[in-house]
Amino acid sequence: MPIRTNRGRAAVYRRLWGWPMRSPTHLVGTVILVVALVIAAGLLVPRLVRDGGAGAASPNAPQATSDNVAPATEGSAEPTLDRETLPTRLSEPLVTPTTAEPAPEALEVVKEWVAAWASVPEDGDQDTWLEGLRPYTTEEFLPQLRTVDPANVDATKVVGEPEVRESYPRSVTAEVTTDGPTLLVTVIETDDGWRVTDYTEADG
Repeated sequence: MPIRTNRGRAAVYRRLWGWPMRSPTHLVGTVILVVALVIAAGLLVPRLVRDGGAGAASPNAPQATSDNVAPATEGSAEPTLDRETLPTRLSEPLVTPTTAEPAPEALEVVKEWVAAWASVPEDGDQDTWLEGLRPYTTEEFLPQLRTVDPANVDATKVVGEPEVRESYPRSVTAEVTTDGPTLLVTVIETDDGWRVTDYTEADG
């Protein structure tokens, strides 16, 4: 006879939940049953999901093809690529910069920069020295010049004209002689005109 009242259902639920606690044997049996159900679910659910995913694929679905894929040979696991049709790593050779006649403005900036470099203030103030170089120097190179101590500049003036060592359409490297060391100065063309981006001392 079916249970039709909430009180009767509650009594049945209490009996069911209380059954494992009646004895250690009931408790152990309940634990074993729960563990077995969990293991069975862990084994069955992945199989059902895998079988369902395989069945969902349409047998009439088009297969991916490529003109560059050669047919698989007998016993091979994967198709091989036709190496003759594969693109090379570099489609074009690297372009070598072409030389060009140095712009007179570039050489003038080189000479003015070296003159400012050799014009160290009497008090050796670095900020004053850098301000003299600023009009001829790129903004990126100015912070690097802060590593130079003006007191170590062993020159007072430019001697002679700049001599070109390398010249390209937008960069020029020239050698400038002073009454101290000889400098190799590189200038580049920027939106603000030609500006010094590097220099080294050719003499020790």
